[in-house]
Amino acid sequence: MSDLTPESEAEEVLHEALGRSQRLGFLGDRPIVEVIEHARSFVSALSDVTGSVVDLGAGGGVPGLVIAVDRPDLSLTLLDRRTKRTDFLAQMVRRLGLHDHVSVIAADVDDAIRNGNVGFDAAIARGFGPPDVTLRTAVRCVREGGVIVISEPPSGDRWDPRLLEELSLDRTPSNDQVVRFQRR
Repeated sequence: MSDLTPESEAEEVLHEALGRSQRLGFLGDRPIVEVIEHARSFVSALSDVTGSVVDLGAGGGVPGLVIAVDRPDLSLTLLDRRTKRTDFLAQMVRRLGLHDHVSVIAADVDDAIRNGNVGFDAAIARGFGPPDVTLRTAVRCVREGGVIVISEPPSGDRWDPRLLEELSLDRTPSNDQVVRFQRR
């Protein structure tokens, strides 16, 4: 019998899943502890969000799997166009016991939007694409008043105020690892 609590067991399985993702080349070579710590900056940026969240370009499961483990109250959709990655994500969702609140979709984001994957309460992205593409895509996915959380590079502000105005987005307080926007 294991001495692990359900929380520590989930954490251990999460580490294993992301380690496997890294070995498959779906994540960079940062230590998994740092990868999870960065993903948890998304969790804290979503602290007031309820309902549904879409992870654009879910790739190797970061930040989506971490959010799914830490926030079982959210309905999470992991979206990626690469079936090799979505097959992996579906396996990890089952392994982590997250299937009751996490779905995995293998599709190009434009196709997913055309198929009705819109109206989310929040969209998240880590390494999805250039800033303008990421924001324009995320805005199409979230409902009015929805939240967008995107990984921030270590230096510089890459968010053009004119683009934010064009997309009716307000930048809201977040931590130094992610940037958060609210759709008007």
